[in-house]
Amino acid sequence: MGKDYFGCQRESPDLASPGHGSPREVLLLPCSWQYGVLVNKFSHCVALEQLLQSQGYWNFLQDVLPFSKHSLRCYVSRAQNRFPRLLHHAERLKEYYLLNAASLLPVLALDVQDGERVLDMCAAPGGKSVAILQSATPRHFLCNDHDSLRHKWLKQTLESFVPEDLRGVTSVTNLDGRDIGPQQPQIFDKVLVDAPCSNDRSWLFSSDVLKARLRIAHTPNLPVLQKQLLRSALEALCPGGTMVYSTCTLSRAENDDVVASLLNSCDNIQTVDLTDLACSLSHSFTFAEGVQYGQLIVPEKGRTWGPMYVSKLWKTH
Repeated sequence: MGKDYFGCQRESPDLASPGHGSPREVLLLPCSWQYGVLVNKFSHCVALEQLLQSQGYWNFLQDVLPFSKHSLRCYVSRAQNRFPRLLHHAERLKEYYLLNAASLLPVLALDVQDGERVLDMCAAPGGKSVAILQSATPRHFLCNDHDSLRHKWLKQTLESFVPEDLRGVTSVTNLDGRDIGPQQPQIFDKVLVDAPCSNDRSWLFSSDVLKARLRIAHTPNLPVLQKQLLRSALEALCPGGTMVYSTCTLSRAENDDVVASLLNSCDNIQTVDLTDLACSLSHSFTFAEGVQYGQLIVPEKGRTWGPMYVSKLWKTH
């Protein structure tokens, strides 16, 4: 582990060999995982933030420009304590959302602005959709998930965190993401593809052995699906728009290789450098070296955030 010439802390994403504080060691010990508390600005509670601060939490985005200028607030702690999950109440918005703080990296990279048309192609369970609505008010926001159960979960999440007046600009659909681009070409200013992936946290630690084996068996097919989703997102994106591709795996085949395939086959897409964003977050996250087309947060002892891969792409024409 060392630092690159930007001064960012780096660690190679070595999942295979266990060692002191290695990603594999961290991922195999869920009792050590940390959780961020994303505060819901639509149900703002000063007492909640005071309680978080009294317990050693801090808003890790407060010094991350330009995001410190917005209302996106996520509190983290070095301890492994976890706030309780809140129950869904139809008549009352939840005050916070628990998440792996690294999962906000795609939202920060997407950098949605007020009045933009936004697509969250694989949105369930909805944490990133909620975070987008905390940071901006889109003209139209399409939140989609193809899986029926996850679609229901997504709808409930948005009902729990978003007031009714903002739901008017938000649509929740149950479409195959591969069909959205052909059906809605050049519609969106921003597209997030948080793609289905091998999900290292889930399959490395699973009480359901059969489910874990099925995940591993399906892993070779995932890059095909991921490439199809990215092509659909590119078609849905208007010229000059940007999209973010993200996964929660350390797999190069599902990360850089998928992006490389799109870049090699399309002449109207370019990567956007995320080095400055990574540097501004290096006090909270550990970023891997050797990633060509984006940034990869890797978990380590004491900073168990991730894995989270993010690549930002610009549609030139």
